[in-house]
Amino acid sequence: MAFCRSFFAWYNTEHRHSGIGMLTPEVVHYGLARDVVEFRKKVLQLAFEAHPERFVRGVPLPPALPEAVWINPPAEAMQDKKKLQ
Repeated sequence: MAFCRSFFAWYNTEHRHSGIGMLTPEVVHYGLARDVVEFRKKVLQLAFEAHPERFVRGVPLPPALPEAVWINPPAEAMQDKKKLQ
């Protein structure tokens, strides 16, 4: 039980997930994702301006936010995904 409490707290508030743009579930759940992504864009722009030689592909961008995130997507979401592939 103690492990679960500490694990879930870490997982939801600290661990950044690739499936949700390297954000934490907490940030996404509370509607802060767009603000975090905008802040990251500003930081990356400043880093580029300070050292453009480090960024051979141009100004870096943070990962895009997905339009929807599901643990168990509804059937119509799965069908839409298959149509796009």
